[in-house]
Amino acid sequence: MDAVRGVCAFILDSPVWFLIPLALLNLLSFSLYGIDKLKAKRGMWRIPEATLLWSAALFGALGAFLGMTLFRHKTKHMVFIVVVTLSLVAQALVCAGVVFFGL
Repeated sequence: MDAVRGVCAFILDSPVWFLIPLALLNLLSFSLYGIDKLKAKRGMWRIPEATLLWSAALFGALGAFLGMTLFRHKTKHMVFIVVVTLSLVAQALVCAGVVFFGL
């Protein structure tokens, strides 16, 4: 329960400059996966895989994970599963460090 209070307090006390870019990066990553899936279905030019992976690695892992899951896109590619999962764990640890230890 203390962890939940800590997260809620962090969110409420956080400056907007931290939350807005984080939300925008995840929204961008989510959008890239959705756009690429749509382009794949229509046989159009695709977003490079490196761009999708970097969008996950640069604090957009939650958006990438949700995009992969919701759009069922790149879920059979082991490199995407590994990179997105490791990025998500690393980003969660960084956020937890900020919340609990003020790093």
